[in-house]
Amino acid sequence: MQMIRAIIRPEKVDEVVDSLDDGGFASFTRIDVFGRGRQKGIRIGPTVYDELAKVMLMIAADDTDVAEIIKIIEDAARTGSFGDGKIFISPIDEAYTIRTGERGL
Repeated sequence: MQMIRAIIRPEKVDEVVDSLDDGGFASFTRIDVFGRGRQKGIRIGPTVYDELAKVMLMIAADDTDVAEIIKIIEDAARTGSFGDGKIFISPIDEAYTIRTGERGL
């Protein structure tokens, strides 16, 4: 199992979620976050916005589904401009369903 964390533009969230759902990946956790990448925010005239609003989607996935999920997110979230986001992958050692105590996804 892997945890996929995708940091994306807020205006692309619905498109990404719909694309994931169409691909058969309906489960996720959404968290509104703030941050910046290498560009260190944006400057508009004299004003610098060094922390930008983003959305983090967290998706627990089987190892065999990770590449497909990444492709779906990249295709739906990409604008071609700075600030499109990042995807992070990390292993999940164990997962449990609280209601049933079932182990795994």
